[in-house]
Amino acid sequence: MRPETETELAGMIAGAEGPLVVRGGGTRPVGGPVTGEVLDMSGMSGVVLHEPGALTLVVKAGTPVTEVEKVLAAEGQRLPFEPMDHRALLGTAGEPTMGGLVAGNVSGPRRVQVGACRDFLLGVRFVDGRGRVLKNGGRVMKNVTGYDLVKLMAGSWGTLGVMTELAFKVLAVPQAEATLVRRGKSARDGVAALAAALGSPFDVSGAAHVEGRTQVRVEGLAGSVAYRAEQLQKGPLAGFDVVQGGESAALWREVRDVTPFAGVEGAVWRVSVKPSDGPALTEGLTARGVAHRAILDWGGGLVWLLVDGRTDGGAADIRGLLETMGGHATLIRGGEALRRSVPVFQPEAVPVAAISQGLRAKFDPRGILNPGLMG
Repeated sequence: MRPETETELAGMIAGAEGPLVVRGGGTRPVGGPVTGEVLDMSGMSGVVLHEPGALTLVVKAGTPVTEVEKVLAAEGQRLPFEPMDHRALLGTAGEPTMGGLVAGNVSGPRRVQVGACRDFLLGVRFVDGRGRVLKNGGRVMKNVTGYDLVKLMAGSWGTLGVMTELAFKVLAVPQAEATLVRRGKSARDGVAALAAALGSPFDVSGAAHVEGRTQVRVEGLAGSVAYRAEQLQKGPLAGFDVVQGGESAALWREVRDVTPFAGVEGAVWRVSVKPSDGPALTEGLTARGVAHRAILDWGGGLVWLLVDGRTDGGAADIRGLLETMGGHATLIRGGEALRRSVPVFQPEAVPVAAISQGLRAKFDPRGILNPGLMG
């Protein structure tokens, strides 16, 4: 099924007699295995409204991200939350869509400064599991009607409704960027440097430790970037080198897309912890004899793990460590057998699970939208 209008989509969902697999560009097959009739959203594509002066963008959910980036770039603007492109890591083809970004709340390294995808989502239209067309929020920041439901759709992975139209706040592309880099630090020492930089008054927009390479980004007016980089070198990042322009951008694309793990065998996990616990997690895995590689983003709070040689992909060890330190782990890459045998998403606490089940029962009482994807 490939609807081209919201009315067609509503009719297809209302008339569905079995499970539906919601698909945008097909580049992010995350979650438990889902079987059913494919609902292809690529037919609902296009930029509905772009008001550069108001920093507002409205698009149909099936719009390719590359198309949106071209429209914004023509006006010197961008999606502030720096969304990841999963294709290299997951070995997929196709084109990422705007609906896919919101469904997964896909957010990159700049989240430490500006926030996540959901923080820039102003409004949404979607069709629920009964075939009802619903809308929440608006097209400007001051319109907060149904704002919490707008945020709820971000990260729902298509289990509460099929999004048709999305409104975003966008921001201007800064004049310059620079990255301070130092190699050879341990994860613990690297995260300590990241914490010091993030705690400084110099408005850091990226802070990551990539397998022995510690890097911190600043963006803005050229004079401001030069001054802040210099002050960081005099203070918390003494001994760091500075790279700019394309070289700086390439370092952050590598972090954003987790390209060091692309094409390398093993399960890939996305783990969220307190930034100070990022190194402790990797040290705990080493103590347990779990062979792994790690990339620490968001000052240490987002840990990408590549685990090899474990039949459960390292699930028991990773989640066992999280029981004491807190946090949650999501299996991003793993074969179908692994995704069937371990919970892809972190098991929810009983009260939270009850709320989640209640929401799904309200918006999709027949359980036909991506059933089994979230456990």
